[in-house]
Amino acid sequence: MSWLSQQRTEHGVERILDAAAELFVEHGIGQPGMEDVARAAGCSRATVYRYFDNKPALLQAFVHREAQDVMEQVAKQVKGIRDEHEAVVAAVVATLAAVRARPSLHVWYGDDASALHEVFRESPVITDLASTFLAPDQTEPDLDLGRWLLRVVLSFLRDPGDSPDEERRLIERFLVPPKIRQRSAN
Repeated sequence: MSWLSQQRTEHGVERILDAAAELFVEHGIGQPGMEDVARAAGCSRATVYRYFDNKPALLQAFVHREAQDVMEQVAKQVKGIRDEHEAVVAAVVATLAAVRARPSLHVWYGDDASALHEVFRESPVITDLASTFLAPDQTEPDLDLGRWLLRVVLSFLRDPGDSPDEERRLIERFLVPPKIRQRSAN
């Protein structure tokens, strides 16, 4: 029985991305090649290339999947917070906690975060997700706002505060855009 007939197509992609995640934890982002990912997933290199044209496409798919999972987790945590300012603060704090809790993401914001910057630059999906929390009532996401938020989150990941309370205080004070602060005050 072939590898593909044992798994449905969508499960094949997940299996490959799960294998890549394990390799990223062990070897970093740059080290594992497509052959390594295929071996870890228990499939052929051709199967990996069937789903991902090249390694950058695999990296982007991995980050998109992780970002979607993190954002779904964050959305559940901020659901029901009525104050817009508090919802944004809670979303950023929850995002930091969720990303830090995933070992497969640690290598993405370590010493050389160039791969992550590349994915951010190429991915409207990531910035759409980020801007959704800052401007949920807009019909079109503010991509600049999303990119800015991602840079702020990345800076906290790379250079954490002395405590979660300090990070929350800084986020409350400086991160939330003034127009949200004004709307929340009214």
